Parts: sequence; structure tokens; C-alpha cells
Amino acid sequence: MTIQILSQKFFDYSKFIKGFSQPTIKRYRQVINYYARLSDITDIEQVSQENVRNLFYHGRTQQKWTTNTFICYHKSLAVFFRWCVKEGYMTGNPIDDIETPKLEKRLPPKLTKQEAMKILEVIDNYPYKEKFLRYRNYAIFSTFIMAGLRKKELLNLKFTDVDIENLSIFIRQGKGSKDRVVPINYKLAETLNKYLAERRKLNKTCPEFFTSLFINGGFTASGLKRLVDRIKEASGINFTIHKLRHTFATLMLEGGCDIYSLAKMMGHSDIKTTTIYLAANIEHLRAQITKHPLIDL
Repeated sequence: MTIQILSQKFFDYSKFIKGFSQPTIKRYRQVINYYARLSDITDIEQVSQENVRNLFYHGRTQQKWTTNTFICYHKSLAVFFRWCVKEGYMTGNPIDDIETPKLEKRLPPKLTKQEAMKILEVIDNYPYKEKFLRYRNYAIFSTFIMAGLRKKELLNLKFTDVDIENLSIFIRQGKGSKDRVVPINYKLAETLNKYLAERRKLNKTCPEFFTSLFINGGFTASGLKRLVDRIKEASGINFTIHKLRHTFATLMLEGGCDIYSLAKMMGHSDIKTTTIYLAANIEHLRAQITKHPLIDL
């Protein structure tokens, strides 16, 4: 059977039976197609451990894959081949004997408290042509920095998901298809209220919480990218949306938040994912070292 037909069956299985997200299925498609093109194969019978191993050798030596990229390709092909074996299209998984490199443990990139404040200051004082943009953009970046939302989670927010009166944001089907509720502080609630007042003045009635200026529809990923590029240039600070999320986590720990509560806010299914922020937060560690019982001797 051709890989093209077989992979489409696998994508349908992943979407409708396993419930995998669209970005995950897109990654599977990119990896399988790249492997087939590089190996110059069209049928599943042509898959071999030799041409699979050649893919990873080519990626590491010619494409300069990072460890993360290597692991991503390995996991994606492993899942596909495992499904092929289960369905009877292959007799064995050719990737089983291919080892993955050890992933480097790096601290998550973050901004300092001063840098985060500068970004918000720049957004608030930027020379916008429309008043609405000042309030919307300030609300967007405040939500990233003060609530730790992912980019997709913020863009998918619905008007009914934000409960300012009860100081909470409902995240609908976040990463891993999980719902969660994120509490917000009074400062962020005030910022969101000001944005909503400007939103009402423009008669925005779309279901999305953050809207575009010229259409009655949600703010887009491309619009957010342009906004981030503009603020990076104006502030002189190199940052990404995910770095703002890391900043939220480390600032919360610095303020005294416990690791369990932070894991819930971040939407981490495994608290081990959250503990890396302990190592990144020197202020938190410095506060803990003062608890040594011999410090007063």
C-alpha cells in the first residue's frame, strides 16, 4: 500500500479516534512526508531500518538538527510505524533500535521584572492611530504576563470565557485538550475592563474576546506576530510569547506562589514540568537558602 494512502488513514485515526490536535497531526504529516521524499519511497513495503536510520543521520549531519528536532522526528515516526504494525501493514517497527540523544536540560528563557514592566510601558505609550489599539494591546500583553496564557489559548478566548467579576479566565481545550480555570488579579481585571469599554464603543459583537480593529472578528495569529515584532523593535527587548509565559511563572514563584498552584495555573499535567522554574528563579532560591538552621551561628 502507498504511504500516502496509509498515512491519511493514520491521520484520520489520530484525529477521530485518538482525538489528537490539529498541530499534532500537522507535525505527523510533515515528518512522514519528509521521510518519504528523502528516502525516495512511495510504498510502505519500502520502509527499512536502513533508510529510517539514514533519515536521522542526514538530519544530524546535513540539516544540523537540534536534539529537540531529532526527538520530535523519532516520536512522530515511532507512533506512525507502531500503528502500521498494529493494523498489520508492517511486521516490525524499524525505529525501535534507533536511540535518541539525551535532551539537554536548559533553564527556560525569561524576562526580568524590569523588562516586563518596560514592555507594558512601551505598549501603553506607543503612538497608535486608534485609541482602541492602546487598550486592546495593553490588555493582550498584560494577560500574557499576568496570567501565563499560551498564544493559542489567548487567541481562542471567547467573550464568555472571561469572568472579570469572579476574577477568572476559562481556558477551553488548552494544550493536551484540557480545560482549566486561571485566576486573575485585580490589576489585570481592571485592564481587561478598560479594554471591554473600548470594545463596546466600536460595537464589537463577535464571540472572540480579543478582536481586530477593522472587522467584527477575532484577533489573528498574523496580527499578533506583527504586534510582537513592533513592540520588540520599539522596546529594544528581544522576547517571544512563550518567554512571557516563562516570565509569568518565575515572577509568581518570586512572589511566593507554591509550585502546586503554579502547575495548575500553567496547565501542566506533570508537576515536574513546573519545577524547572524553581531553578530559573534565583530570588526564590536565595530566599530558601536563608532557612538553613546554622545561619545564625
